[in-house]
Amino acid sequence: MLYDKFGVTLCDTERATPGYTLFSPLWQSMTYIINMEGEIVHQWDWKGRANAYGRLLPEGDLLWGEAHDADYKGHVKTGIRQVDWEGNILWSYFDTTQHHDFRRLKNGNFIYIGLEELPDDAARRVQGGLLGSELDGGKIKSDYLREVTPEGETVWEWHTHVDFDIEKYVVCPLCPRGDYLHINSIAETVEGGIMISCRHINLIAVIDKMTNKFKWEYQNLDFGHQHDFHQLENGNYMVFANGAHTTRSNALGGSQVIEINPKNKEHVWTYKGSPPHTFNSRHISGAQRLATGNTLICEGISGRIFEVTPEGDVVWNYISPYFSSAEIEGPAGNQNMVFRALRYDANSPEISGRLNPDAYKK
Repeated sequence: MLYDKFGVTLCDTERATPGYTLFSPLWQSMTYIINMEGEIVHQWDWKGRANAYGRLLPEGDLLWGEAHDADYKGHVKTGIRQVDWEGNILWSYFDTTQHHDFRRLKNGNFIYIGLEELPDDAARRVQGGLLGSELDGGKIKSDYLREVTPEGETVWEWHTHVDFDIEKYVVCPLCPRGDYLHINSIAETVEGGIMISCRHINLIAVIDKMTNKFKWEYQNLDFGHQHDFHQLENGNYMVFANGAHTTRSNALGGSQVIEINPKNKEHVWTYKGSPPHTFNSRHISGAQRLATGNTLICEGISGRIFEVTPEGDVVWNYISPYFSSAEIEGPAGNQNMVFRALRYDANSPEISGRLNPDAYKK
């Protein structure tokens, strides 16, 4: 086992950013809020399991990715729920193809990623990937994006086989052909563009909703099948570069969190482990820039959530003690993985007045 200590193993009270951390252990039925000491101060218990993660809305409700009756090997009865502090369901939208990420947009609608089979003519245009790794019958699936109103009406869509230049982007030779783009994150820019991360082709891009074409794109093989592409308050972009299938990974290079100036694609800030291989999550994971300028990082594969200063000093470190059942077959069993984690200030709209103030200790 990588870690023999769990919970908070470091808390530099002078430099860490006070607040509450929200996370949902993968393949489990709980969502937790913990304080800086790692104590649970609130939780939701679900009938289903975490399909990815949850995020708090400004009114204090939780928007949560959920799966029901799943075999832990695919997207089965997945969808999104909005629930209040007590767990009462306020809104649900289920789509058996929904996966990974979802957001509530500034206009009040919801957007999510779905998976669909490519038409044969589009599938024939897919290049690269592991030879013979198509789905049964030689089929290939890829992603679509869908925006729905609170009433469930579809008002915008984007589809790989319609809106994407398939020939331009080749699948990594170590990735399966049966899952072409593998979009794993979706977010909205200040200007209303839709940000996506296409894992299997090492591409991050921003879609213009008026044309369904990219108005910004950046492909970098050293991302190593990145996650959690989003915009910061300063206008820059941030991405979790997993570091898989790269020359860096062959040299034990580990993962990185990269802040990018979108105007010139310059990497203006990078965090990596010291030595680099000590920070390493080949899939899932994410990062959040905090109000203090520090960055909260979810090293998902090992269940580690930690905070670093702009200089790269670790000032808070937490290892999730919540493991999935060892009886689950396959990679989902006996794991403490966390897809993504988010920190909220005690006085934020999401948290303020909802927790017992005595539960928080600086």
